[in-house]
Amino acid sequence: MVYAVSQSSTFILPIGQSKLLDQPISHDHHKSEKRRANFSFRAILPTRTSVEHETRSSSSESSRKRSIPFDQLFHNLPNELKIQIIASLPLSDILSMRVASRSWLAMITFNESAITRYHLEHHIPAYAIRLYPAPEPSLMKLHYLCGIWHRLHVASKLSFLISERVTKEIFLRTTEAQRSEFAPQYERMRRRLVPLLFTIFHFFEMYRTLHLEYIKEHGHGLRLEPYTLNPIELKVMNMYDDQTLLKVHQVFPLVISSFCRRLRPPSYVGRFERSIRGYLRDKPEDEVYVTALCVGGLRRVERFWEVKGYNTRRAAVDHWYQSVTTEPVEHIPKQRRGFMGLSRKKSSFSVGEAGRGTTDSHAHGRERRGSDNGRRGSDVSTNSWRDFVFGTSLSEGMPMGPLLREQLQLLVPDLPDLHSIWMPTAEALILDKGIVGRPQDIKRNGPALLDLIREDGAAEEDEWLYGRTAPDSVRPPLEAIEEDPIE
Repeated sequence: MVYAVSQSSTFILPIGQSKLLDQPISHDHHKSEKRRANFSFRAILPTRTSVEHETRSSSSESSRKRSIPFDQLFHNLPNELKIQIIASLPLSDILSMRVASRSWLAMITFNESAITRYHLEHHIPAYAIRLYPAPEPSLMKLHYLCGIWHRLHVASKLSFLISERVTKEIFLRTTEAQRSEFAPQYERMRRRLVPLLFTIFHFFEMYRTLHLEYIKEHGHGLRLEPYTLNPIELKVMNMYDDQTLLKVHQVFPLVISSFCRRLRPPSYVGRFERSIRGYLRDKPEDEVYVTALCVGGLRRVERFWEVKGYNTRRAAVDHWYQSVTTEPVEHIPKQRRGFMGLSRKKSSFSVGEAGRGTTDSHAHGRERRGSDNGRRGSDVSTNSWRDFVFGTSLSEGMPMGPLLREQLQLLVPDLPDLHSIWMPTAEALILDKGIVGRPQDIKRNGPALLDLIREDGAAEEDEWLYGRTAPDSVRPPLEAIEEDPIE
């Protein structure tokens, strides 16, 4: 038959045909059917355990990335970028980083010239660089930068203290409403006092240095030398330009009177009220003021000013003045005498020889056990590191530091009188240079105070004090000193 299909044919139509029940099924076909039966969306979608595993692995990788400390990431940067980042930080942060670790100390010490140069260009006002010119690039260290910041800090603090005293006692602005109304004038006065006090700091610093040099060169002080104008003051004042000399001369009596007022009770207080208020001490002698100014400088003036309480402040002044003018007395402790003191004394020669012999033997033993120099390698490295830490430029000390006893013995007896400091020499020099035509043209007392709080002229003064291209970090903002327009 044509339509008959042979039994040996294995051809099966793919569509519309059911499986033959009696057809034999092979083992491979069972496996494929089993795999097809087990197929589901779970095989495609991630399971909960796999998600947790991937999350745990990604979190471990991120934690491994986060576990790298910041200093290692910073040290991996290029050196030029690291120096630029460090130099842009405030000086207080840079000094704190020096004591953080040895690596930070080494990095800042090796690059202190670049750091100092950056701060001179961006954070130091022009009037400070004029008085303290920048040294050579090889000598530009952090000591120079910190010295300028120290002087600026003292000048800024004293300008605040003097402005507070003038506002309360001279302009009589005591209530909160009065001080709020006087705030622009107060801020203008404080801003104008900072460069002038910085110049006065420079004057006393240079005067002390040149005075000691004068005594060493001539063998005697100025008290044995007849003169019309103080030669040391004249030498220092010739370093200033005409406008700076005139402005400092006009505010110098205000600075001295404010310091003297701080160390004495009010003049209107009687004896009974003085005892009630606790003003038990009288004002110091003029020699105390002169010594504090010419030996301690404005930093000593600031420290006395900040002491709270009149009696406590006077005690601090007396203690410091005695330490400067009086030789220190060495107290030799008395030996306690007992029954053992009645026995025979040992021979000092034998004890000394025995002690010396023991010391020599121990030293010789240490030299044998140690290196050729008698020290181990770790001791050498420790000492070299100690020299590196304490041998930096900052170890030279702050400006106008304490003097030696020999220097005090030469300087203190030769100090000038209080009323002859600055004023006679500066006024004669101002008239000689023709800065003003007459002595009456020099502003004193009231006119000098009004000149400090005047509103106009701030832009021209800032251009001279801070330079034309000074950044905002150097130039104080002008918004605080501008008064509101009258509506």
